[in-house]
Amino acid sequence: MRGRLRRFRPRTRPRYQGPSFNRLVPNILTMLGLCAGLTAIRVALDAEWEKAAVLIVVAAAIDGLDGRIARLLKATSRFGAEFDSLSDFLCFGVAPGLVLYMWTLHDARGIGFAPCLLFAVCSALRLARFNASLEEAPALALTGPPPKPAYAQNFFTGVPAPAGAGLALFPLFAALTFTEWNLPGLAAAARHPALSGVLLVVVGGLMVSTLPAWSFKNFKVPAEYVLPLLLGVGAYVAVLLTEPWAALAVASLLYAGMLFFSVRSYGRLKREAEAMLEPVVIASQDDRANG
Repeated sequence: MRGRLRRFRPRTRPRYQGPSFNRLVPNILTMLGLCAGLTAIRVALDAEWEKAAVLIVVAAAIDGLDGRIARLLKATSRFGAEFDSLSDFLCFGVAPGLVLYMWTLHDARGIGFAPCLLFAVCSALRLARFNASLEEAPALALTGPPPKPAYAQNFFTGVPAPAGAGLALFPLFAALTFTEWNLPGLAAAARHPALSGVLLVVVGGLMVSTLPAWSFKNFKVPAEYVLPLLLGVGAYVAVLLTEPWAALAVASLLYAGMLFFSVRSYGRLKREAEAMLEPVVIASQDDRANG
């Protein structure tokens, strides 16, 4: 009888120690983005420039999703932040420079590698500064950047690494566009090493600068602009599916032009915040004695 009772006894589900699968989803996405960046370098070695550009764009799209998904799933961690920074360095600091070097900058011989090296160094410094800002309570008062004021929470300090990679790859996007449009003269001009070299240096400087750039994390759209925004996004997706290289080139130009409005918006918010502060007058000892 006891043997029969043991046979029908409900089995208990074993419990395993460790994080849930939801907490691993952001890290899995980051790993996929890292693989995309590594594969971009590999296909660039075979002169498959279209595939290399697409893989870097895919890595940028994944980088825009993994952080937001981590916040939605409440799966943010220090390990995830460090892993994301290492992936960003390879995908957006190393891969774009190497792709451009193998595409056109190798024609300039040894000097053509200097802009690629500078771009990678600037990307590493920009990501290191970002990691330092994640420290909530530094051990020393002088370590790490000071906390941002409220009006600066929606701005990056310097151009972020994925956007910098998109700006740096503009000559490749433009050359592929002109090639498809059967404009060999413009395609050859876009492929000139000087254009890619200067752009790498300029974009690298923007990444390590203190230029305020919109982060779009808490960006709120007014109600009257929701429908035009949706129509604009739909139109851009249509162009992206029919003329992908032209759409990516236009996106790079639009982001570069948007930096001017970002700086202006930051300055306006800063002036408004400073105007709200009331001056505090501290009386001197002589005034206290006379009073």
